[in-house]
Amino acid sequence: METRFPFRDLENGSKNPLSGGSTIVSANPEVLQPSSVGTLDAGALFVLESKGNWWHAGYHLSTSIAAPAILSLPFAFAGLGWAPGIISLVLGASVTFYAYCLLSKVLEHLESKGNRHIRFREMAGDILGPNWNFFVVAPIQFAVCFGAVIGCTVLAGQSMKFIYAIYHPEGSMKLYEFIIVFGIVMMILSQFPSFHSLRFINLLSLLMCLGYSMCVVGGSIYAGYSYPNRTKSHRVVGSSTGKMFGIFNSLAVIATTYGNGIIPEIQATLAPPVTGKMFNGLCICYAVVVSTFFPVAISGYWAFGNQSSGNIFTNFAPTGSSSLVPNWLLFIANMFVLIQLFAVALVYSQPTFEVLEGKASDVNTGMLSLRNLLPRLVLRCFYVAIATLIAAMLPFFGDVNAIIGAFGFTPLDFVFPMVFYNIVFKPSRKSLIFWVNTTIAVVYSFVGFLGCIGAVRQVAMDAKNYKLFANL
Repeated sequence: METRFPFRDLENGSKNPLSGGSTIVSANPEVLQPSSVGTLDAGALFVLESKGNWWHAGYHLSTSIAAPAILSLPFAFAGLGWAPGIISLVLGASVTFYAYCLLSKVLEHLESKGNRHIRFREMAGDILGPNWNFFVVAPIQFAVCFGAVIGCTVLAGQSMKFIYAIYHPEGSMKLYEFIIVFGIVMMILSQFPSFHSLRFINLLSLLMCLGYSMCVVGGSIYAGYSYPNRTKSHRVVGSSTGKMFGIFNSLAVIATTYGNGIIPEIQATLAPPVTGKMFNGLCICYAVVVSTFFPVAISGYWAFGNQSSGNIFTNFAPTGSSSLVPNWLLFIANMFVLIQLFAVALVYSQPTFEVLEGKASDVNTGMLSLRNLLPRLVLRCFYVAIATLIAAMLPFFGDVNAIIGAFGFTPLDFVFPMVFYNIVFKPSRKSLIFWVNTTIAVVYSFVGFLGCIGAVRQVAMDAKNYKLFANL
């Protein structure tokens, strides 16, 4: 059985300016043509310009994966316990590194055949058929990215409020006011024209992740030894039903913490030839992952056991009690988190910015021409304003985002890479790699489904506390 994507003929000699001048043409004009190949759209040429080196890809990958979501890993351990928690964390790292390498290899293989893909949705449409592009992958990816931007905005507001409360415990400012401040700054930062132009911001983001992770580890050790009589247990507690849903939720938290969803868009920022560069970038990223995920999860769970909250900072400064760690440590850690949240929100805005740029900009007038600057300013500010409004109105969006994450990151990062590899390279059904890929796709499809169930249950349990513009 032949694969469903067309390898392009090279006989007619049309040049693709996005793939270093490689010659491409479709053997069948009716087959879906990725805009990155067939046309000079502004989204491809401006937002996803291909100028980066492998270390730049490492910065982008680290920002999209090693993000403040790691602060919830001790909470995930609380639902699993020591051994299952560590095993799940190791499996998540191993499977996603493997999946992202497979996805990059598929992209490189397609490019070597004259068909370069710079968008996840078009890659899926070429391999699986156009319906998968428009009705499955594109909606999932944009929902995940927009949800990530809203989630970053809420968390940034909470970080600013946390810093404010340290020095003004009786202050009158509300959460939505801090969210608006973050949104205003984001409107300014959103004017960086391309993904590649974020490379130094994302390097700073990488350093911030290392910084607040060290603060969390140091704070957990300090709290654990300074308050030895504080009650803590590492047993998984609750009813049988509660434990079961706790496992579902914890597995979903770990899986989505490793989520990315924009591997093709990041690989698109690399200057050709791209062979091997993404692997090097992933090595940088996973060096950061190992240096942050495991110490944060283990130290946080060791210090607070099954009382670990969804944000470890809540354990450091419990409501109604004195802080368990010095205020200066909380201030520094939250500042590091806040700085990184700007970078994470910018990274997950790029797929939407690419679409807006493609619709509104003129490739013939240049990236920084007045003709293109004005629509970029208006559309990106409008996008950020909508995300900020939703974040301010629904500061409990994290519960909803858990559903989006389980439903979105799981197929994009754990399932599709395996399916794509098996279709494109067609390994023998008797081969080990075929069954490894198939097993991972099936198992993590089930994990994503269970995660959705756990997240929906959590929304139902918390619904009574939901209130517009709540001051959480």
